[in-house]
Amino acid sequence: MAAEGGGKETNEIKTQFTTREGVYKLLTHSEYSRPNRVPFNSQGSNPVRVSFVNVNDQSGNGDRICFNVGRELYFYIYKGVRKAADLSKPIDKRLYKGTQPTCHDFNPLTATAESVSLLVGFSAGQVQLIDPIKKETSKLFNEERLIDKSRVTCVRWVPGSESLFLVAHSSGAMYLYNVENTCGSAAPHYQLLKQGDNYAVHTCKSKSGRNPLLRWTVGDGALNEFAFSPDGKFLACASQDGYLRVFGFDAAELHGTMKSYFGGLLCVCWSPDGRYIVAGGEDDLVTVWSFSDCRVIARGHGHKSWVSVVAFDHCTTSVEDGIGGEPPAEFSGSDEDFYEHIHFSAGRDRANSAHSRLSKRNSTDSRPVSVTYRFGSVGQDTQLCLWDLTEDILFPHLPLSRTRTHTNVMNAASPPPPPATAANIFTSGTNGKDSVSNSSTGGNTPNSLPGTLPRSNSLPQSSTPAGGGGGGGSTPNSHTGSSSSSSSSAAKGGGGGGILDSALIAAGVGKFATLSLHETRKERSEKEHKRMLSAGHIGSKSGDKLSQLGASRAAAAKGDNAKTLGTALCPLMEDVPLLEPLVCKKIAHERLTVLIFLEDCLVTACQEGFVCTWARPGKVGLLSSQNNPANSPGGTVV
Repeated sequence: MAAEGGGKETNEIKTQFTTREGVYKLLTHSEYSRPNRVPFNSQGSNPVRVSFVNVNDQSGNGDRICFNVGRELYFYIYKGVRKAADLSKPIDKRLYKGTQPTCHDFNPLTATAESVSLLVGFSAGQVQLIDPIKKETSKLFNEERLIDKSRVTCVRWVPGSESLFLVAHSSGAMYLYNVENTCGSAAPHYQLLKQGDNYAVHTCKSKSGRNPLLRWTVGDGALNEFAFSPDGKFLACASQDGYLRVFGFDAAELHGTMKSYFGGLLCVCWSPDGRYIVAGGEDDLVTVWSFSDCRVIARGHGHKSWVSVVAFDHCTTSVEDGIGGEPPAEFSGSDEDFYEHIHFSAGRDRANSAHSRLSKRNSTDSRPVSVTYRFGSVGQDTQLCLWDLTEDILFPHLPLSRTRTHTNVMNAASPPPPPATAANIFTSGTNGKDSVSNSSTGGNTPNSLPGTLPRSNSLPQSSTPAGGGGGGGSTPNSHTGSSSSSSSSAAKGGGGGGILDSALIAAGVGKFATLSLHETRKERSEKEHKRMLSAGHIGSKSGDKLSQLGASRAAAAKGDNAKTLGTALCPLMEDVPLLEPLVCKKIAHERLTVLIFLEDCLVTACQEGFVCTWARPGKVGLLSSQNNPANSPGGTVV
């Protein structure tokens, strides 16, 4: 949650941070906001979003920025690290009545210095196509709200197309539009085209071309965000039901799924080479999913509240294997057919030599000397986290030390209980006796796992599921039960055993601890009960409150989580590596809603309406002399 204000809180705002490549500095003179620079009262408003486009201006000032604040939409020349922002001269400014802009996207294919195509989604369900340079409003889609009445959550141009775009709504539906088609004066009629596991695709029945071309219904609840793969062939969808679903876009085929540890998924992004997907959400975690293996390969915990945005840094992602000078080429010998030709779009996803090195890596070869994917995340806790995904996570079959990636970062985290109590898994419980000896169990543990699942510092497990009948032998507290069993536990648990074990494990990490489950463990000692409930030293009153909270939350999601927890859809915390952030800094007063990596900087924005530019190491440029007084604790100029 956002800071409440006050002197002490203000001093916590960071204006620079250091990584292995150097110091990132906040450029306060490059901050974009409303012209009056007054913080926006964000109560009840939609998240601030930022879009970039490059218009290939001959002057070298080709970047353009668009951002929404409340009912207002602004369009500026973006000067980045080169010059200070001039907020008195927006190229275009729009004020909407009765609705608010929620998201927007530029078409990089059609952008010129004289014209840009900008899609804007609204809280009432409409989508507007505007040209902020010509100051024209060319079309309004779903104007009568006959297609969908719910809020637009995400809008994107289809990669490689000048006319097709995709729109997601909080109803859980996605619609494919063509800018050349009209929407019609009556509600559209649909015909089923394809149906699968909790999704369906319908075509619009019409004699003449009209919008929408397709309707996708995906999962239960809102579809919070979607993202196209770098080659445009696949679509990753993050839904409020907690599922990540990856589709082949043209064939509307479900490629794979993943389930959040708890709650809804709010954001999703692809790695620059399309091999990995990162998602974040209400479990306060970032989850890394392998596209080719269709499984979770790592989780990261550093946020103390919901994760609102995840993004890969294409400039820092690197593979050092001696072929860096070669030109970009197709993915030779990769796991999936779609790696044949990956073309990186212009503008935000600018080409980098790391891409060619990534594309040359053969999945059947031995791992390169060094491979690192850098990605970042921002959340409602006002914190920015940077993460490195390294070869010991990407290639778990090789004997590697896990100590670096599994450093405990749980000490200061309050929500959520599942990651917060992972200290029980990786270090110790309430005293030294509870600690797991990796040296004594490491030799036998991997043999009990399926070959495809990575294992890291996990608890020992019994070989027979029957061992967990009634006594403490198979409980998470005993450290000898089936608490670290993965998909095998749930597969055997068609009867009560597997699901109950999963529920008990979930209770052990604190999120799904229901009152009924505690009733079955009354005979256990008070010390064991405390350790099951939390990693810290919790008093009995706190334990009662937590158990009641867990019971109320579990009432809605207990069945689904019990079925998926411990399976390949949602591995247990101890069954996948746990990443710690390289950087975890509080950088704003209000919740963060934007994180974009550009060539010479990264851009963040908070709900107060301030869009901040952070210069990469050595990229301060013309603003270096102005940046010295910028170390004021506020982090924003008001």
